[in-house]
Amino acid sequence: MNQSHSPLDRMDHRILQVLQEDAGLSNLELAERVGLSATPCARRVKRLISERVITHQVAMVDPKKLGLNLTAHISVTMDRHTPDRFTLFEQMISELPEVVDCCVVTGQSADYLLKAVVRDMAHYEQFLLGKLTRIEGVSGVHSSFELRRVVTRTAVSAPAADR
Repeated sequence: MNQSHSPLDRMDHRILQVLQEDAGLSNLELAERVGLSATPCARRVKRLISERVITHQVAMVDPKKLGLNLTAHISVTMDRHTPDRFTLFEQMISELPEVVDCCVVTGQSADYLLKAVVRDMAHYEQFLLGKLTRIEGVSGVHSSFELRRVVTRTAVSAPAADR
């Protein structure tokens, strides 16, 4: 994949900062907040999207308002470290609606770290025994449950622009 893109200047960084706080702003509102007129602002946003600096614009939802009251952080260990095993696992895990995050990790005994959001412990048991552990290659699972979330952040802090 081509990673090349135009260098980001201070205005691009400002646009990213404001959009990460509220992606629902109209172009006019965004332009006013960053100090641009509407047309150049729209051009910049379009470029940031086409260069995949901005990858998604979504609405954040409170899981508890949907009856999803339990969040599990799950370490998954695979039986073999082969490309086929990892590809199959990643395809299967991407289809499970309970999984909201999945990363390949290093530096610990687990191969993957997952975050799953479910209604309650009974739902988690159904997810664990009926779905996760049935994926071919899963040899170990360790679950930890959130008591209270301290920080939730989707915004990333980009290095300061030199321009």
